[in-house]
Amino acid sequence: MKARLLVFTSTFPRWKDDTDPPFVFELCRRLSSEFDVFVITPHYPGALAEEVIEDIQVRRFRYFLPKFEKLAGSVGILPTLRHNKFYYMVVPFFLIAGFFSLLRATMSVKPDLIHAHWLVPQGFAAYIVNLLTRRPYIATAHGADVFGLKKPIFRKARLMVQQSAFAVTAVSNSLKDKLDAEYGEPDRNEIIVLPMGVDSTLFDAESESKPEDRFLRPTNILFVGRLTEKKGVSYLIKAMPALVLRYPGIHLTVVGSGELAGKLEIEVDDLGINGNVTFIGAVPNNALPSFYRHHSIFIGPSIEADGGDTEGFGLTFVEAAMSGCLLIGTDVGGIKDIIIDGVTGFLVKQRNSDAITEKVIYALENRSLVRKMVQKGSERCKEKYDWKIIADQYSQIYQRAISENRK
Repeated sequence: MKARLLVFTSTFPRWKDDTDPPFVFELCRRLSSEFDVFVITPHYPGALAEEVIEDIQVRRFRYFLPKFEKLAGSVGILPTLRHNKFYYMVVPFFLIAGFFSLLRATMSVKPDLIHAHWLVPQGFAAYIVNLLTRRPYIATAHGADVFGLKKPIFRKARLMVQQSAFAVTAVSNSLKDKLDAEYGEPDRNEIIVLPMGVDSTLFDAESESKPEDRFLRPTNILFVGRLTEKKGVSYLIKAMPALVLRYPGIHLTVVGSGELAGKLEIEVDDLGINGNVTFIGAVPNNALPSFYRHHSIFIGPSIEADGGDTEGFGLTFVEAAMSGCLLIGTDVGGIKDIIIDGVTGFLVKQRNSDAITEKVIYALENRSLVRKMVQKGSERCKEKYDWKIIADQYSQIYQRAISENRK
């Protein structure tokens, strides 16, 4: 009989071919052969209240008037709150409904282990449920729950989660360092750095029937991600005019949606580079491999947003590297785990369009060197971040937690 795993998360596919990040679903899917997996996640307009997805039993909890259940999903909770202050009124209902949904599921499912994604609020809800039911839990820090929530009340909640969880994982060394700097208590769990993974069989340049040297084509630059403040896309757009002057055929493709989409399109128009920039919008996750394979350079110009939020890890960098793109990223958050500057890609200072321009020019003028960097980056990401490796490490943590609780 398989052990029961209850996953509590605010990011999960709302429907088939969703455009939201699928990393929690992918982890659940890869562990469903070892565990009976149950998922508790917020409802979203158009999503089913309950369904089974590839042997994963999903329940979406209701928390407000149906048309306003958009706090989680699409652009993320913190960007939603910054863009529309009305949703601050929704937050208490979201928190209360989430907690009681987790408690009810714990009482009915009787899981052997709870996995809360994000230390706050999901991890804190698991902490309280643990006090009431004694069900063990682990918690994962993804980024916004640490970088974006700086008030003392959130720091206290994070500490309580870390002290009582069986294990705490962070998706990057940057997150671990931030948590270690916040707390020095000896009775706090050690943070395990364990990112989400990528399926290297999907994002693999060598899987093309006729692999070609992308740096012999007109240069295509790619960005994939939510069009929110912390992604810093405006700084990439500002780098384009100088590149267009030097390489008239250069082109930037922006894949993703978000609250800044309209503003960014206006910026492109004002700079007069409409012919060199294309906004695709959000696409299903299964369509992403094709975009990576048809571009030579991937640029992620992430910044530290005004509230402190920044890139927790950066799965799109891993997808791009596995797919054979040169990586150019900023030296913020978890990006530094993925890019070794000058070895597997280039790191530049955040909010610096000139630095982005300079690195693209350097790459195009040193193509033989870049080809070696691309190969090293691809090999390193496949060795470190393939889902088979990541899922196995999570499985080991789960098994230890369940075994210890049964003693």
